[in-house]
Amino acid sequence: MRRFLSFRDFDWGLLLMVLILCGISVMEIYSATLHTKYVGGHFHTKQVYYILGGLVAMFIFSKIDYHKLLEWSPWAYGVFLLSLVAVKLVGQKVLGARRWISFAGIHFQPSEWVKLVLILAVARYFANLGGRDLTWKEIGKAFALVGVPMLLVLAQPDMGTALTYSPILFAGLFLGGINWKQALILVTTGAVLVIGAWDSGKILKPYQKARLTGFINPDNDPRGAGYQVLQAKIAVGAGGIWGAGAEKGTQTQGAFIPIPHADFIFAAFGEEHGFVGAIFVLLLYFLVLMRLIQNAQTAADLSGSLIIMGVVAVLTFQIAVNVGMVIGFMPVTGIPLPLMSYGGSSVLFTFMALGVAMNVRMRRFVN
Repeated sequence: MRRFLSFRDFDWGLLLMVLILCGISVMEIYSATLHTKYVGGHFHTKQVYYILGGLVAMFIFSKIDYHKLLEWSPWAYGVFLLSLVAVKLVGQKVLGARRWISFAGIHFQPSEWVKLVLILAVARYFANLGGRDLTWKEIGKAFALVGVPMLLVLAQPDMGTALTYSPILFAGLFLGGINWKQALILVTTGAVLVIGAWDSGKILKPYQKARLTGFINPDNDPRGAGYQVLQAKIAVGAGGIWGAGAEKGTQTQGAFIPIPHADFIFAAFGEEHGFVGAIFVLLLYFLVLMRLIQNAQTAADLSGSLIIMGVVAVLTFQIAVNVGMVIGFMPVTGIPLPLMSYGGSSVLFTFMALGVAMNVRMRRFVN
């Protein structure tokens, strides 16, 4: 007997945890910008609109059969490749980089949305291979699938967003049938290429190199490459166990933390709510990721599992890099903290990705 799709199968527990993170985001954006030059931007109000829009997108994507989304993914992939080319040609230039297309007063960042298309495209590719052992030709095609948009985003230049594409590929390879010998060869080759790219001086710009190395010893350039890392670490340390309290962080309210409502929101939150608050947020992220992995395990087919694990890979990478950046363990790459950092494109991508994951869960019993 066919079991019909119902919102009773929607993962309401996961949604509750996501909404708690969003609530924390709005309150922290308000607090972190209250006594700064950003107060006039009303970023917390805009974030509420982005979240509401994201919720609508989540429910829409949860109702569209993910098998249909997989069928449409090649077309979407082509469209977004063209959009990345358009960004390079006619995109709005901000701080030396072209990352947005402006239309009717709305700023659209295609590189964020490409992540969802890549999750679907990679899941479709490996699902069609049936989970068997991969050949080198198949591995090469997978690298090309992710590598082309990655190079286009690097050309903007936007190294942080481009890096978020890599975990989608690695998750697909791991679940798609790569063996340990192939993985070892790829890791070794990748290390050689990275060293070569670094030494060549033609791929990475000087400021990108400074960002990647500044976190190792920020005291060498406290007013330049090491400034952001030093101020973030001071803010987190100043929070202590319980924090200074909302609107009372001296580093945050004194505007020492650069753009405290975006990439460094975790530093502002850590200063105001301390170790306890930071652990609470990290625990919420952990529960969200574990819930998604559980849904991947119960998916009806390989493509469903690959989709959810692609979402898990991207979110895990962004959380690890952003938090690591704030505490000085990772380089500053401009990667937002999912569901907390201010930004429409990032918020909408995350909700749509979670909507597709919900989609897989809701169809686990449909036949």
